[in-house]
Amino acid sequence: IDPHAQAFENDVMIRILHDMPAGVLGLEAVDDVEKEDYENVIVPAVNDAITRYGKVRLIYILGPDFDEYEGEAVWEDLKLGVRHPASFERIAVVTNARWAGPAIKILSILWPGQARAFPLSELESAKRWAAAEDAS
Repeated sequence: IDPHAQAFENDVMIRILHDMPAGVLGLEAVDDVEKEDYENVIVPAVNDAITRYGKVRLIYILGPDFDEYEGEAVWEDLKLGVRHPASFERIAVVTNARWAGPAIKILSILWPGQARAFPLSELESAKRWAAAEDAS
């Protein structure tokens, strides 16, 4: 095992989750999200989902250890959405952060796809919603 690669992996603040329904990309912010996390983890994962499925259904968990976004990371997130606005079919943000609900309501108005916030205790509901084919 390359010790440098292992050290890099431990420094990543975004983790790809593998226990997602088919066609759903799962990401978890495990600490402060920085611009490099978008460039090295999120952008390749989103591009792969678009290539494989033609759309992105995303579960984005901001867990209890999540603190805040770095300003550059927010900008990278917005740029990613602008590059692929019609590709994001559903976005479920799973967090207990109080700002998430109002922010997602605004996002759902501005975004062509659907967006919902779920508390951490409802992760399984978020997965079912993200994977559902109906319009609810």
